[in-house]
Amino acid sequence: MCDTHHDTTPYKGLEHEGHDTEHKNWSRRSFIQALGIAGSGSMFLGSNMLTASAPSPLTMAMGDAETDNILILIRLSGGNDGLSTVIPIQQYDTYANARPNIYIPESKVLKLTDDFGIPSYMNSLESLWGDGQFKAVHGVGYQGQSQSHFTGSDIFANTDLTSTGFSGLNTGWMGRHFEECFPNYLIDPPASPAAIQIGNLANLVFQGEETNYAFVTNNVEQLERIADDGEYYSLDEALFDGCMYGDQVKFLRGVSNTTEKYAGQIYAAAQAGQNQVEYQDNGFARQLALLARLIKGNLGTKVYMISMGGFDTHGNQPLAHERLMTNLSVAVNNFYEDLAFTQQDEKVLSMTFSEFGRRIFENGSNGTDHGKAAPTLFFGSGLNGSAFVGDHPDLVEGDGRGNLDYTMDFRNLYGTVLAEWLCVPREAVERHLDYQYTAVNLGFNCSGETFDDIAMSDDPPTLPDTPPSDDPDAMDPTDPELANRIIHKPYYPTDNAPHIYLEMPFAAHVDIQLYNIIGQNVGTVFNEMMLEGSAEINIRERMRGSLSTGKYIYQIQVGDEKMSKSVMIV
Repeated sequence: MCDTHHDTTPYKGLEHEGHDTEHKNWSRRSFIQALGIAGSGSMFLGSNMLTASAPSPLTMAMGDAETDNILILIRLSGGNDGLSTVIPIQQYDTYANARPNIYIPESKVLKLTDDFGIPSYMNSLESLWGDGQFKAVHGVGYQGQSQSHFTGSDIFANTDLTSTGFSGLNTGWMGRHFEECFPNYLIDPPASPAAIQIGNLANLVFQGEETNYAFVTNNVEQLERIADDGEYYSLDEALFDGCMYGDQVKFLRGVSNTTEKYAGQIYAAAQAGQNQVEYQDNGFARQLALLARLIKGNLGTKVYMISMGGFDTHGNQPLAHERLMTNLSVAVNNFYEDLAFTQQDEKVLSMTFSEFGRRIFENGSNGTDHGKAAPTLFFGSGLNGSAFVGDHPDLVEGDGRGNLDYTMDFRNLYGTVLAEWLCVPREAVERHLDYQYTAVNLGFNCSGETFDDIAMSDDPPTLPDTPPSDDPDAMDPTDPELANRIIHKPYYPTDNAPHIYLEMPFAAHVDIQLYNIIGQNVGTVFNEMMLEGSAEINIRERMRGSLSTGKYIYQIQVGDEKMSKSVMIV
């Protein structure tokens, strides 16, 4: 139950009127779904909630794709305040005037660029920013955004913008991939859990028409018990005798057997993978610590979902938000430090999401009320550079009702992550999103597609002045595991002329094209047969024309393989 609040801002009375009623209805809906009544295959084993995972077009596509990348979805439950997460320095006066009692003072803003910063209590992310492992996408939302906790949660899970909280798609953006698979999934499940979800039992992300396709536990304590002791909750044989028949018994036995199988795999992976950094003792940190063990233990699961609650900050927001974002920042930093010990940090991408943001103006309780757009944060070495992405919403114009208007449709991020990180074909992604997304350059590229939007930091990057062959931190091309890998990297000699260092492990025809930041091809850099060995290609010399100063993208094609990186023309 949420307390009611008195809004003394110029936008008084715009808070959702059914806020308390929705909480009552949602509690009832959650209970029904948890019991497995509302079209869900989830069920209680003992006194605890577990669901079994099954194969789907998504997991089969990801399994067949030549990637072992992992995605972690981090839900910030309650509606995270974007203006207390990413501080718009270029609009600072407007920001501070709208929030005279709760704004972050300039002295406590950690400026990552000239235009944007984060609160100093999130300084654990500074090292990730410096290592190119942190991107923030501005203004994430959708047209006609709901300001309801439950409708908003549904829409971010089911991608159905017509949802009302009591109608709309009852399947999730990942769960829909599972509906086209084998009908006897309980008999023939995938080798490893396709997804693991901690908490948020009623969330629709992995929900299909007939069942939920994630291995779900109520909380981190349950998953820790499985990981540490191999404990799972089996079904009493008496349950099968007398009171249930036929398909019901088959279903229950299938769930029980699949759950037991996955519980054993989780236990084995957790015992094989050990934490090598010390995490804080809070629920969110424990979730990430456990995920690190499972990943390092090579469980094989490619999608995880964890959560942090407490973001419904109608009152006393400064203290609550500082605690939450401090815990998030420290835990995320520890998580990637932990994975780096086994060099698995490059394979794990994390992204946050929340049902909505908060209002531009503070309310009368030192908090903020339900708003619209908010930033999405991405973490991981696979980002290949830190940046603020997209256009920050205007604080003066807003949506005309005190809310930040969206500048990035969340489905564009979903589509990009599925296609470019998990390597799912675009046609499959768009079919299950029911949306023709625009790919966003987040630093990774599986499809070889040229992006219209190029992620750019507001500050110019530090330009390396030596090729990888002289870089002590570079990959060793003599490593047997890299024997067939093409290595490429932009670098800038003392004259600042942009070069591409290219290491070829075999002879092949090499085509290098250059694109500007709006995706237009500006010319051919290299189109020749290249022998085994290395080459240093001077872009300006090869182009033989004037190139404006700015960021470009070069794309290398060797046979069917495409790879690209950004390069600065200075």
